[in-house]
Parts: sequence; structure tokens; C-alpha cells
Amino acid sequence: MPKILVVDDDKQITFFLEKLLKMEGYEITSVNESSKTIETADSVRPDLFILDLMMPEPNGFELCRMLRASPSFAHTPIVIITAMDDSDSKAIATVAGANDYITKPFRPDELARRIKAVFGRVKKQK
Repeated sequence: MPKILVVDDDKQITFFLEKLLKMEGYEITSVNESSKTIETADSVRPDLFILDLMMPEPNGFELCRMLRASPSFAHTPIVIITAMDDSDSKAIATVAGANDYITKPFRPDELARRIKAVFGRVKKQK
């Protein structure tokens, strides 16, 4: 069962994502403080990260860069889920290392499909 680490400071969002993604067959761990992401990831060893961008330090852009700089997570897929719908934010997230970018609100079936697509692309690269 693939493991996903959800990082969002909004507990309602993490609760919703946990329920949704568990129904899709994923093992979910959530972190509501972005500063605890690396520590949690070291123990969980996720197969994919879901990050919000608008969080206290580090924000999602910085966290994405930190994960890409870590030898342990440099190649772990990162999906951004955020309310930031501007092209600059999308470009910055892509340069920071995000594999996909989904804006809130999103449809649950779209999220599930896009996560499967990210896993499929990663599998092909191996």
C-alpha cells in the first residue's frame, strides 16, 4: 500500500484528505506543522508528498525545495494542493520540484486520478 504524507496547516483539509485517500487505498500520515515534515518523513518514508503552499515557516515552496535537497526525498513525488491559482505560483512550485499542482477547490475524483498519474510517471522512470 503506497504511503502518502499530507502537509497542510488546516486540520479540516488534512482530515478530508485522509478520508478520501484512505478510500483510494493509500496509507496516510498528516502533519499540520510544516516544520515537522522532514522529521516525520524520515520515520514514515512516504512514497508521495502532498503539500499546501500557504503555511507558516517553512512555506510550501521552501518545503518543496528542502525535500528536493534531501538525498532521502530528492526523487519522491510531490503534489501541491493550494488555493493559489496564479501562473507565478505554479511556475515557482515547478522550479522548486513539484510533480503536479492542483488548485482548491478540487474534485475528489480528479485528485485521485492525478495522484495515480504521478505514481504512473514515477514507475516509468525507474
